[in-house]
Amino acid sequence: MAEIKCPKCGEVFKIDDANYAQIVMQIKNNEVEKEIDKRLMDRERFLKKSYEMSIREKDFEFNKKLETLKNENLVLRKDAQNLQSQFNEKIDMAKKIAESEKEKEVISLKGKYEQELKNKQMEIDYYKDFKSRMSTKMIGESLEQHCLNEFNKVRSYSYPFAYFEKDNEVSAHSRSKGDFVFRDYKDETKSVEIVSIMFEMKNETDTTSTKKKNEDFFLELDKDRNEKKCEYAVLVSLLEPDSDYYNSGIVDVSYRYKKMYVVRPQCFLAIISLLRDANKNALNYKEELAIIRQRDIDVSTFED
Repeated sequence: MAEIKCPKCGEVFKIDDANYAQIVMQIKNNEVEKEIDKRLMDRERFLKKSYEMSIREKDFEFNKKLETLKNENLVLRKDAQNLQSQFNEKIDMAKKIAESEKEKEVISLKGKYEQELKNKQMEIDYYKDFKSRMSTKMIGESLEQHCLNEFNKVRSYSYPFAYFEKDNEVSAHSRSKGDFVFRDYKDETKSVEIVSIMFEMKNETDTTSTKKKNEDFFLELDKDRNEKKCEYAVLVSLLEPDSDYYNSGIVDVSYRYKKMYVVRPQCFLAIISLLRDANKNALNYKEELAIIRQRDIDVSTFED
């Protein structure tokens, strides 16, 4: 038997071993349960603490990563701003260069046109002064003399086999004559003519009461060309001085009369050179064709 004292009243009583063992077992079970509860609570606190620490670590890593990304973003923004600034500078520089080049081009074109205008004005002033100092008849004669002098300057080396003289033979049909006849030949034998031109020189003073036009002389010039058996007709004219059409250079009026041109005095030598070279090339082709034809005839004769 075992004795047990009540903790409240102090009474001592005896119990058998079976009941004692049962009581002891209850006490142990209670202690075990308390211990289990304590350990579960400790485990729970440990896990909660570990979880919180893990969360704090993750938050720290996240914040650190976020801060890194923010810094990288700031760097990229700064780089983008620098690139934009450089791009804007290049754009501004390109605009300045383009404006500068455009300004240079404008200045160049302006200078060019001003010089051309100055040259034209000098030419106009020259001929106005030239005309104001002479009578109508003398002006015409001076224009003829001017053309003759210009041709004689180049005659010896450019046209050694050419004929360029005043047309003194009055036509039996039209009772008129041109001013000059030009004929150029292949060599000194003058057996092969390259080109022939009938020239007429026309001018008048600013004070002339009846102003003539270039086309007023086309018909007569065409008759002179045909009667003197010239291939081309050229009117060297200072008439209609304000006409852009006749001031443009060599003017082809073959739509009115066959192989006829109107030029200003400064284009006098140019029209001769142009027509002579064109006919010279055509003559070379004709000679080559004649040689080929002769060869064909020789072969045919040989075969016969």
